[in-house]
Amino acid sequence: MKDLALIEELWTVINDRAAHPSPDSYVSSLLTHRKGIDKPLEKVGEEATEFILAVKNGVDQRTIEEGADLFFHFLVALKAAGIEFEDVLAELASRRK
Repeated sequence: MKDLALIEELWTVINDRAAHPSPDSYVSSLLTHRKGIDKPLEKVGEEATEFILAVKNGVDQRTIEEGADLFFHFLVALKAAGIEFEDVLAELASRRK
């Protein structure tokens, strides 16, 4: 599925930025911030709030944009926490009945 390839590519880029930090990389700036894991977690909270507001306001395009932002920052926070995205997928798979 093409969409899964995009997620895999995004996860690969996040892992690469973690392994090879660059001052020009937004992901690197989140993962190496002086606040530590608090910075990516703050972004997850901010994007979750913006997503909720977009849904509540019934603004489809903003909901899509904020959903993408939330998902992206969720992945960065997972990396900051040392959790593999595959482990989240395995947990979801284990819940299927």
